[in-house]
Parts: sequence; structure tokens; C-alpha cells
Amino acid sequence: MDTSFRQNEPIYLQLIERFKLSIVSGKLLPGDKLRSVRDLALWAGVNPNTMQRALFELERNGLIYTQRTSGKFVTEDADIIGRVRRELAEAKTAEYLGYMRSLGLKTDEILLAIKEKEEENANS
Repeated sequence: MDTSFRQNEPIYLQLIERFKLSIVSGKLLPGDKLRSVRDLALWAGVNPNTMQRALFELERNGLIYTQRTSGKFVTEDADIIGRVRRELAEAKTAEYLGYMRSLGLKTDEILLAIKEKEEENANS
């Protein structure tokens, strides 16, 4: 996990975003056991209370769950993971489109830019 944080956003929200990305991208697999709150906090370089807050929100949203005496685990519910993946994709798409529109680009120009970049990435 990247341990550098943006100054203009609460750290626990950034941790939530990073965990979500790790789960939907498959870096954390369904059923994976998470390290303890204290270990995760040390690893990320944050206060354990901050990590606990992030994990609480992830659990509230169904991405992780707690088994008493066993720890915290990534959900095995593919529907929840798929929903979160779509939410993240939609948010980034809206952000990207907003930026491209602020540059004055029209839909066909945006689509062309995406296609060209995709081709460039496929060839490298």
C-alpha cells in the first residue's frame, strides 16, 4: 500500500479508497485475512484509531467482515465487490470527463484520446 497521503483529505478516507482498490483489483482476494489493526496501522504509518475507523467503514459497507476471535476478512460476496468496482469506475469516469470537458473537448475528441492511449498502452 502506498503510504503517502494527500493533505487535503482525511487519512481514513484515503485508506478506505486504497483498501477498496486492493479488493476490487484482486490484490486482496475474497476470504483473505487482514492483518491486525495495529499491524496495518504500523504498515501504513498511521494511528491505530485512524486504521480502525477505516476498517469500520469498510465493514459497514460489506467489503470486510469480522469473525470473532479469528480477525477481519475480505468479503466473499461477488455482488458487493462488483458494486464497489462499478462505483469506483463511475467516479473516476465522471472526474475524467469533467476534466476533459473543462479543456473544451467534445465527446468524439475524448473518445479518440481514449482510443489512442489504449492503443499506445497495448503496443508498449
